[in-house]
Amino acid sequence: MNDRIARFSALVVSDPGNPLHRFALAQAQLAAGDFAGAEASFARCLELNPDWMVAAIRRGRCLLELGRSDEARAALLRGAELAAVQQHEEPLEEIRELLAQLPEAD
Repeated sequence: MNDRIARFSALVVSDPGNPLHRFALAQAQLAAGDFAGAEASFARCLELNPDWMVAAIRRGRCLLELGRSDEARAALLRGAELAAVQQHEEPLEEIRELLAQLPEAD
């Protein structure tokens, strides 16, 4: 476990309801290539704050990496919905790129 993950894991343990600690842990896990851990942490961020656009997009990226295409699509579409509602244009390009990597839906 790298130092960043260890540090943020300790913060999450000491203050489990703090979404910022959980998000920092998720980002560290994602950077380390721990897609399963990052996905779980981003999912927890969304439990704490369902309108967290970046957490939805990053969770979608993790799910894509894990081969969980249907869940990835749902997370990315939720991220797109939040981006539109929150009037954030820039994330939509990232979402389109990630959606393009998914196999066609049945």
